[in-house]
Amino acid sequence: MRIAVCDDCMEDALSLKKYLDGQEVSIYSDTGSLLADVEGRNRQYDLYLLDIFMEESMNGIELAEKLRRIQEEATLCFVSTSDDFYREAYDLYAVQYLIKPVERESINKLLQKVQKNLAGQKDKEKTLSYSWWGKRGALPYGKIRYICTRGHALSICCTDGRIQESTGKLNELERQICGDVFLRCHQSFIVNICHVEGMNGSELTIAGEQIPVSRRYYAEVKKRYQRMLFEEVDW
Repeated sequence: MRIAVCDDCMEDALSLKKYLDGQEVSIYSDTGSLLADVEGRNRQYDLYLLDIFMEESMNGIELAEKLRRIQEEATLCFVSTSDDFYREAYDLYAVQYLIKPVERESINKLLQKVQKNLAGQKDKEKTLSYSWWGKRGALPYGKIRYICTRGHALSICCTDGRIQESTGKLNELERQICGDVFLRCHQSFIVNICHVEGMNGSELTIAGEQIPVSRRYYAEVKKRYQRMLFEEVDW
């Protein structure tokens, strides 16, 4: 795993590197150098460990905002002596927020979580095959918001707004694809959990649409949604 540590306190940075043994770690003592490598030299890391309080014009939160724009799927973790920036970290979808002094156990949990997330990203790269009126094709998992059944066909609703019809049955499709990415939430719906924006009662929100959650699937859907919402950001 390639990891960038950005901290203007070299003692803290080296302490983190010691706990990250076995990983490929690059240390940056200022935010500008890391941003220049990512933006100008196209260097990207699997994990960014960012100190929030930096003695320069750009702090760790501002750096994270810039990194998020450059590398949309960047995995961010903040390190701080204070818990004052939880809200900002949450808004930036930070995977974790560590309070100094950081312990080895916290780093081990972080690495396990990031490795799991990276495996999930590989799942998004998988494709779903479809067939409709003799036409065959495939759609990346990450491009699919949800799948619903209409009559004797399936409708695959994509992130670009397109709806691709396909032959097949939802029960059979559930056995093929449901797992870390896809989740059955209703007799007529399978959703991509990565695109769920909210859960309100017995409905999921995906791209502004309300997707029903039936009583049969409610407990599992709620558990998966809360796990995504809270475990991915472990305060």
